[in-house]
Amino acid sequence: MTQRLSSWIILTLVLAFLIGPFFIIVAASFSAGETLAFPPQGFSFRWIAKVFTVESFQQSFVTSMILAIGGTLSALVLGVPAAYAMSRYRLPGAETVRFMVSMPIIVPGIIVGLALLRYFVLPIGLSISLALFVAHTALVLPYAVRVVSASLANLRSDMEEAAVLLGSSRLGAFFRVVLPNIRGGILSAFILGFVTSFNQVPVSLFLSGPGVRTLPIDMLGYMEIVFDPSIAALSSLLAFLSIGIVFAAERFLGFSRYV
Repeated sequence: MTQRLSSWIILTLVLAFLIGPFFIIVAASFSAGETLAFPPQGFSFRWIAKVFTVESFQQSFVTSMILAIGGTLSALVLGVPAAYAMSRYRLPGAETVRFMVSMPIIVPGIIVGLALLRYFVLPIGLSISLALFVAHTALVLPYAVRVVSASLANLRSDMEEAAVLLGSSRLGAFFRVVLPNIRGGILSAFILGFVTSFNQVPVSLFLSGPGVRTLPIDMLGYMEIVFDPSIAALSSLLAFLSIGIVFAAERFLGFSRYV
């Protein structure tokens, strides 16, 4: 009985440590006061309503959406064939390639952003928009390769071979047999990549510039000038958006099977 009680106490403390800040931010977003504070001063929806009226938030939200969707789609275009090749064929140096693909996860985002700024943007004049797009594609690529590889590992290779024996080409078998059977993994990779890219801060911090700022970077800049609960309100909305996307992916795609 004592051991069970101790386990529940430890579990409660861990959950409070992990989830507690989220509830504090949500509570602060409904404050009626003029400054960001906890406990909230009264109850009001005014700061949630204000989020939708700030023009910079609207522009940076569109930028983040374009980067997240475009970068994730580009990562899938590169990652799906790479995952297929490494899963189906014995390629020389496949493990080295797999390790190199995982580097954006291993290397801290600050180093990736600084390297892109120092060796691509400044020396060769690469535009900020293109640099952000390349960076977000590279950051999402490891998730695309790993999730699609997990999906391919659960797909029997003899199904593809049967299609080839029945007269289909290798490319035709890939599009008619492989892709339809791993679409759940591809959608899961897209969702994971989208959430990762949309909430990316360290890399975007180095590569953002005048007129090109992602939403998280715009929020940081906004807090340097204004310290009202609208930041808490926007953070709560983004958190609920991410939770909703992941919950829907788990509900309809079985998200946990691939990640």
